[in-house]
Amino acid sequence: MKRALDDLQAPDAQLDTRLGARLAALRAERGWSLGELADRSGISRSTLSRAERAEISPTASMLNRLCAVYGRTMSQLLSEVESEPALLVRAAEQPVWEDRSAGFVRRSVSPPDAGLRAELVEGRLAEGADIEYDRPPVPGLEQHVWVLEGALGVTVQEVEHRLGAGDCLRMRVWGPTRFRCAGPGAVRYALAVVLP
Repeated sequence: MKRALDDLQAPDAQLDTRLGARLAALRAERGWSLGELADRSGISRSTLSRAERAEISPTASMLNRLCAVYGRTMSQLLSEVESEPALLVRAAEQPVWEDRSAGFVRRSVSPPDAGLRAELVEGRLAEGADIEYDRPPVPGLEQHVWVLEGALGVTVQEVEHRLGAGDCLRMRVWGPTRFRCAGPGAVRYALAVVLP
């Protein structure tokens, strides 16, 4: 009987875990500390921390306050966490985006999910391609760049790292970065992105 009861409660616990992870991601996307979110929402830091770690299930009132701070409806927030991410993403289903003017092709190998902190991307740069990013989408973003074919120059914190096939660069991104393919030929690399 106890096991059957635990099985009935498991989906709610999983939803609370995904909801907590999404709330933590929303806060991280804005670069807010727990204290800043507490000031904006009127919810104590300890309660926010426990909700993000899924130690408590947020009340409707709490979710309403957080939704107001994040500028979304409760339905939007809950729809972001209602279902589990796909466990298997076939190559044909992986979204590909191309910036032809820059010579850049990006494949989302494991498309991001609101409840997960990491994603895997395949990047391809044509010879001569040079892409600069003025800042990361989330401060403190962790990235691992693994060159699969060719050569890649990655500039982070004003230091250029030259990577050849098989080389891997790990970095935390706080400011501008640059990805450059001087050649010869194109470069193909895997990029693991992990939210702080």
